[in-house]
Amino acid sequence: MTQTQKDRPWLIRTYAGHSTAKASNALYRGNLAKGQTGLSVAFDLPTQTGYDSDHTLARGEVGKVGVPVGHLGDMRVLFDQIPLEQMNTSMTINATAPWLLALYIAVAEEQGADVSKLQGTVQNDLIKEYLSRGTYVCPPKPSLKMIADVAEYCYTNVPKWNPMNVCSYHLQEAGATPEQELAYALATAIAVLDELRPRVPAEDFPALCGRISFFVNAGIRFVTEMCKMRAFVDLWGEILQQRYGVEDPKFRRFRYGVQVNSLGLTEQQPENNVYRILIEMLAVTLSKKARARAVQLPAWNEALGLPRPWDQQWSMRMQQILAYETDLLEFGDLFDGNPSVDAKVEELKEGARAELANLDSMGGAVASIEYMKSRLVDSNAERLNRIERNETVVVGVNKWTEGEPSPLQTEDGGIMVVDPAVEQEQINRLNEWRTARDDAAVTAALAALRTAAQTGANVMEPSIAAAKAGVTTGEWAEEMRKVYGTYRGPTGVSGSVSNKTEGLEDLRAAVDAVSDKLGRRLKFLVGKPGLDGHSNGAEQIAFRARDCGMDISYEGIRLTPEEIVSAAIEDDAHVIGLSILSGSHLPLVEDVMVRMRKAGLTHIPVIVGGIIPDEDAIKLKSMGVSKIYTPKNFELNAIMGDIVTLVDPKNLAAE
Repeated sequence: MTQTQKDRPWLIRTYAGHSTAKASNALYRGNLAKGQTGLSVAFDLPTQTGYDSDHTLARGEVGKVGVPVGHLGDMRVLFDQIPLEQMNTSMTINATAPWLLALYIAVAEEQGADVSKLQGTVQNDLIKEYLSRGTYVCPPKPSLKMIADVAEYCYTNVPKWNPMNVCSYHLQEAGATPEQELAYALATAIAVLDELRPRVPAEDFPALCGRISFFVNAGIRFVTEMCKMRAFVDLWGEILQQRYGVEDPKFRRFRYGVQVNSLGLTEQQPENNVYRILIEMLAVTLSKKARARAVQLPAWNEALGLPRPWDQQWSMRMQQILAYETDLLEFGDLFDGNPSVDAKVEELKEGARAELANLDSMGGAVASIEYMKSRLVDSNAERLNRIERNETVVVGVNKWTEGEPSPLQTEDGGIMVVDPAVEQEQINRLNEWRTARDDAAVTAALAALRTAAQTGANVMEPSIAAAKAGVTTGEWAEEMRKVYGTYRGPTGVSGSVSNKTEGLEDLRAAVDAVSDKLGRRLKFLVGKPGLDGHSNGAEQIAFRARDCGMDISYEGIRLTPEEIVSAAIEDDAHVIGLSILSGSHLPLVEDVMVRMRKAGLTHIPVIVGGIIPDEDAIKLKSMGVSKIYTPKNFELNAIMGDIVTLVDPKNLAAE
C-alpha cells in the first residue's frame, strides 16, 4: 500500500438546535469554537411542518426537537455573529425548505454577503417524509414541483448550494434493508431529475445533476454499510451516465453527508452507544472511494432524551480523533480489489437494480409511495422479530443484560430538558413581530406568493420577498396549503396477517377470549398526537396488535388530542395507545386525559410510548396513564399481553 497526498478531513458537524434562536446561536458559536467546521441546523416540528408557534398543533412542540424559526427576526438571531458567506450550513428542512432557504438568503443579504458564494444544503426531500419522517405538508406532485423550484433557483443564483439532499437516513430508521435504502433513495433522485430536466438548457443539465447530494445512514453492520456506500457510488454514476447522458466524471460524483444510525442506540447500558457510533462512523470514512463529505454523529444518550452540549462535544471529539490523530487520510482506498468487498457490492447493486426496476414499472417514486411504505413496515417488523427471537444480538438488550449502573447517567438523567416556559416566550416574540411589521407589505407579499403558486411559477423569489416583508412560517405554509392542498400519508399497516412472529398463537387465543367477554372484538385505538412524525413505533405496535387479532384503528400522524378523543368515542375503543417521541409527551397526554375525563371515558385504559425519562413517567402515571413504554420495551408480545390484561373485564371490575 503506497501513501498518497493526505486528504482533507470531511466537514465535522453536530446536529443541533433547541429552545430558542438565541440559545441555539450560542450553541453554534460554542461548537465552532471547539473545532466544528460546519453547521447542521435542527428545526422544531412546527417550523418543519409549517405552523406558527401559537397554532393548536404546535402546543407542546415548540423548541423541543430543534429551534423554532417563525420569521426573519428569528433567523437573524440564529446566525448572529456567524458570517454566512464563510459558513457551510446544512439545514434539515423539507416541506418548508423554500421558505427557510428564503429566510437564510435574506439574512445573508443583510450581512452583506455575496449570495452567489453561499455554501450549504437544504434537505428538501419529500419522498422520505411520506415514507418515514412525516413532516410533509402538501401532496407529492406539488411538493416535487417545489423541490425543483429550489434547485432551479439555486442553480442560477446560489450555484455552490446543494438544493436537495436525497435522504435515505430515515428510510433505514424505518427498517429499510440496504437494497431498499439504495433503491428508494435513487428512485427519489430520479424523480427530482426528471422534474428538473425540462427546466434548464440541455447543456446545463449535467452541472445541475452535480449539485444533487445525498444524506445517508450507516448502521452497526459496518462492512455491509461500507459496501452499500460503494454501491451508491457505482449506481449513481451509472444512472447519470445511462439515463441522463452525463459524461463528465466530476458531475457524476456521489456526494453525501451522513449521520450514523440512531435506531440502534439503546436505552439499556447507554454507554455502549459510544462504541456503536464509532464503529458506524468507520463505514463512511474507511473507504476513500465512498467517503462522506460531511459527518455528524448522534450522542451516546439520544435514546434517553436531548443531548447536552458536553455529549455533543464528545461525539465531535470522536470525529476529530479519527481525522487528525490516526493515519486514515494518508492512504488511498483500502478496499480496491478486495474480492469479498467487490462481491458484496455487486450483490447489493443487483438487489437495488431489481427494486428500482420494480418501482419504475409502477411509475416511479411518487407513484409508488404506498408500496414503499408497506415494504418498510414489513422490513421493520422482521428486524424487530429477529431481535425478539435473539437471532440479532443487541448487547445489553437481549444478551448480557446484567451490568453495572452507568456513571454517565447523573441525577438529572444525563439529558437536557427544554424549559416549558420557552413556548410562551416564543409566542410572545411572535406576537411582537406581527405587531411591529407593515401589514400592507405582508398582504402584498402573500398575494404575490399565492399568484406564483397558482400559476406554476417558481416560488423562491416571492418567498424571499415575503421573508423580507415579515411573513411568518405559518403564513407562508398556509398559502401553499390553500393552493396545493394538504396530504395524509399511508400508514403501511394494512395487509395480510403475518405468521412469522413466534408466540402469537397464545396471544391470539387470549385476544379471542377477552373479545368474547367484551361481546365484540377488542378495539385498540393507536394515536399520534401533536406534530411528531416518527411513526415507526406506532406502526409496529399497530402491526403486531393486528397480527394478534385485535381490531386496530390507526389513522397515522399529526392528530390533535381532540381528534383522538373523538375517535375513541366513535370507535368505542377498549384501549388507547399514544405514541410521542418528540419530548412533548407531558402536555399532549395531559390534554388527552383531561378531554377523556370530560367525555366520561375514564374507564378506557391509556398507554403511552416514547422517549420518556423516569420522572416524567411518574407524572404521566399521576395523570391516569396505565402503562408507559420506552425504547427498552422491545418485546412487542409482552406489550400485547399487557393490553389484553388491561381490557379484561375481570381486571377492570377489580379496579
